Amino acid sequence: MSLSCRYAARSCARPLRSRASVRVATPFLQSTASAPRRHNATEAVTTNPKISGIVDQISQLTLLETADLVSSLKTRLNIPDLPVGGFAAAAPAAPAAAVEEAEEAAPAAAEKTLFTLKLTAFEAGAKAKIIKEIKSLLGLSLVDSKKFVESAPKTMKESVPKDEAEKIMATMKDLGATVVME
Repeated sequence: MSLSCRYAARSCARPLRSRASVRVATPFLQSTASAPRRHNATEAVTTNPKISGIVDQISQLTLLETADLVSSLKTRLNIPDLPVGGFAAAAPAAPAAAVEEAEEAAPAAAEKTLFTLKLTAFEAGAKAKIIKEIKSLLGLSLVDSKKFVESAPKTMKESVPKDEAEKIMATMKDLGATVVME
């Protein structure tokens, strides 16, 4: 039984019993009865002063400073960027990719229908337009799109049909980017 359910059960049972006859039977209930509830507590829990100082400093940061802090911690601690779905969303994709590779290897003589698009270079003056286009094509945030463009050469999309790949290549070429279809 979760703690909130126990609290609700005790709250409902209190009016039925008189205060004088209430006895706490288990050690768990004795410890929680005297301790302040987390949801009722307005004061911070006393912790290490070093930790509380860090928490105070972090709580005063702006959103941009917090984003910089997160990226700095990720690089210092070697934490990889995970997709939004995390590991659970990435796990089913691996077996499907293996099946697709097996299917592509078998009809090697047939015409290739799916392509990989790779951003290889871009004009410096058209960087902002290219970032916006990458943002709309890949569904990335503006910051991630900027990092993506600046880290060229990089794979944009995989398993793209030929007609769609040609449209993307034409759009990117008009903006001043060089995209290769592999």
